[in-house]
Amino acid sequence: MLTQATLLRATFVAASVALAAAASSAGAQAFPSKPVRVINPAAPGGNSDIFFRLLQPKMSEVLGQPLVMDYRTGAGATIGGELIVRSAPDGYTTGIVAASFVINPSMIKKLPYDTVKDFTGLGIIVDVPSGLVVHPSLPVKNVKQLIALAKARPGEVFYSTSGRGTVGHLAAELLNSSAKVKLVHVPYKGAGPAIIELIAGHVQLQFASVPLLVGHVQSGKLRMIAQTGATRAVSAKDVPTMEESGLPGFVVRSLFGFVGPAAMPRPIVDRLNDALVKAINDPENRKHLIERGAEPIGSSADEHAASIRSEIDKWRKVAKEAGIEPQ
Repeated sequence: MLTQATLLRATFVAASVALAAAASSAGAQAFPSKPVRVINPAAPGGNSDIFFRLLQPKMSEVLGQPLVMDYRTGAGATIGGELIVRSAPDGYTTGIVAASFVINPSMIKKLPYDTVKDFTGLGIIVDVPSGLVVHPSLPVKNVKQLIALAKARPGEVFYSTSGRGTVGHLAAELLNSSAKVKLVHVPYKGAGPAIIELIAGHVQLQFASVPLLVGHVQSGKLRMIAQTGATRAVSAKDVPTMEESGLPGFVVRSLFGFVGPAAMPRPIVDRLNDALVKAINDPENRKHLIERGAEPIGSSADEHAASIRSEIDKWRKVAKEAGIEPQ
């Protein structure tokens, strides 16, 4: 039988929970009442910086508050990531993440956070498609010919990347496992040196973002034989995808996303996602994103969360098959 004291305690707990929920709801409805910080784990001038600055004015207009960029670079983007995770889940600290966000769990043994559990996905911004380019001296004009050559010359075809654990590295390793070939990795310190060495003929091929490659392809310095998206990119409509080239399931996405710390109230998540999607769907913004080689996405928060999980699983599988151990 319940005592009066027990009933009083239960009533007090219920009232406290109701008051907390009401306060949380009121706070979410009032959001934002001050500027929103956007942590960028990459250096100024990179793709994440360019893409988000295009969207900033419209997002600020929708939210009624400015978005302030805060650059926190280093350690494979984990410094900025840890700062986001340690912030209050009130919507006033958010961040931009690139492909390294979902690749790092396969590459870094001791991440300072759990990429799935410690973040809230607020929406995918864009996908930057990758292209497979070869040096003109390589006697191949499509993926089928490249695979045949690699099988005839195992260990003699080299690919450059901007470093270990990058999209270009894992895309090439996915090709190795999918086609049962052995292309040899030559990592460089950055995209610039990697592509310079390819143009010079010191390596034979590379996977890199289409925007980086287009000018070199148009000048005849490189030959693009495939692209890695599920569909052909607007900026490379004449180039077949890897799937069209005979490799089912070969889709490599380089997604840029908008995130916050875990446990953000749903009304705040929806408010931030709404601002992001409206900014991406603005006709002028879409035009400028496409001109820069990006494919505008503007996903829901739930779609973003699902994508984070699936991309991490995908790259873990690729890394395992390639024998790449996290460091």
